[in-house]
Amino acid sequence: MKREDDFQKRREHLKNLTDEQLYERFWALTEQIVTPMVDLAHNNTSSSIERSVLLRMGFSSIESSKIVQEGMKAKLLGKGMGNVVLKYAELKGINYLDAGRELGEGKGWAEVSGLFRGDK
Repeated sequence: MKREDDFQKRREHLKNLTDEQLYERFWALTEQIVTPMVDLAHNNTSSSIERSVLLRMGFSSIESSKIVQEGMKAKLLGKGMGNVVLKYAELKGINYLDAGRELGEGKGWAEVSGLFRGDK
């Protein structure tokens, strides 16, 4: 069975667009496709996902669990624990592994919570 060539019919609504208009249309459609996936990833996480991220950053399983537990207490899990650790390290001017260990010990959460609230 041969497929009917309907290219001309399908491109009818695009044939009068300039290259710039086609470029803009491409990125607008791409954004429509990607936005729900980004929203899903941004708004949905779990402690296991966050532990997995921390493991890949070089923390041990025990360290990762402690950081995630403390992050849940601080209600910052949705910010991403890797992100929280990196922001805290930047704030304190220390290595991110040291920053994560401090957070895992329960230290620094008031500061990092303020950072995510927009406190100076």
